[in-house]
Amino acid sequence: MKSIILFILTIVLTIPAATKAQEPDSAGIQYLNSAELMLKNDGKLNIGGYGEVHYNQPLSKNQKEPGTIDVHRIVMFLGYNFSKKTQFVSEIEFEHARELWIEQAFLQHRITKSINLRAGLLLVPMGIINEYHEPTTFNGVERPIIDTRLSISTWREIGFGFSGNLLPVNLKYQLYAVGGLNGYDTKAVFNGSSGLRDGRQKGSKAYLSSPALTGKIEFYGIKNLNIGLSGYLGKSQSKLLGKLPHDNTGLRTTADSSAVGIAMAGADARYRLKGLEFRGQVYYSSLSNTRQYNTFTRTGTTNNDLGKAMFGYYAEGAYNIFKLFNNIDQELVPFIRYEFYNTHQSVDISTSENLNYKNTMITTGLTLKLNKNAVVKTDIQFTKSAAADDFSKVINAGIGVMF
Repeated sequence: MKSIILFILTIVLTIPAATKAQEPDSAGIQYLNSAELMLKNDGKLNIGGYGEVHYNQPLSKNQKEPGTIDVHRIVMFLGYNFSKKTQFVSEIEFEHARELWIEQAFLQHRITKSINLRAGLLLVPMGIINEYHEPTTFNGVERPIIDTRLSISTWREIGFGFSGNLLPVNLKYQLYAVGGLNGYDTKAVFNGSSGLRDGRQKGSKAYLSSPALTGKIEFYGIKNLNIGLSGYLGKSQSKLLGKLPHDNTGLRTTADSSAVGIAMAGADARYRLKGLEFRGQVYYSSLSNTRQYNTFTRTGTTNNDLGKAMFGYYAEGAYNIFKLFNNIDQELVPFIRYEFYNTHQSVDISTSENLNYKNTMITTGLTLKLNKNAVVKTDIQFTKSAAADDFSKVINAGIGVMF
């Protein structure tokens, strides 16, 4: 833990002291999520939120399947400015009209104009959606599959670190030490099917055997373009690693078999030109100690099937048709998105590759923006695993708001 703290302090202290307050280059695109918008407000008490209601209808040749209708999430942001330098932000989410979660709850203190200290329940800054997940900010009723299977949104953990903007170079940065993913809590949490997703501790009675380090930089100094690079490095948590005698090598070896090393890297880009927009992401996760983990967490005589590497990407294009006409304030945006992910990109010698974990998804549809804070969406998704003969199909529709 001390080495991580020293590393963070070294990074922050080496930020050039000559970064003077300037307005960002007007050519760049700096995106702000709800929490960041609240931090810019001058009032004492700040209130905001977003919500979305979804309809999902599977299509099948052989049988009629019932659809689902769901208040997927209703979110309230509550923040308070103690002073111009010290602020608090919280995000309270109701999912599926019954589940209550806290998605953010952090204190921010401005040290200089380019350095902020943050501590509390923080979003892990991997990819686009994990930070910019308001329904008015992305196309499609559901979030991209890459952002739920590989960057496991909404991913948040308790931690602390630094964030800020280096305005002369149009660079936004974040660097945090956070609690790690839960990999073993009396049983295996990770597997090939869901990857690391079930390991999110979400700040709920989370336990800590070793912290993780995560960070992101976003460059917005090129006209109409925003580029992000993100990373995560740590070891999964295991309750077997607690209260171990230092001289008991047998117990230490057993406990070590219940933990996995995790190294994730991601890159994303967003480009806008008048009514045209492109965005894309790519992720790669390398996992160590998977052979020992899969053997230790086997069920009966069957080993667990967590892969050694996971890989995925998507590319999306969209165009606002109403840009062709004058005096139309709304936006009508047809889009198409191609996604691929494989949670068995690489496996250890004791694990067989499962082609069901290698998937392609094509999503195409329409987004109608009534204004910048209210949208109506519809799309159709085609999904196919490498083991399947044909694509499965789902029609989705929904509404979304942000305020």
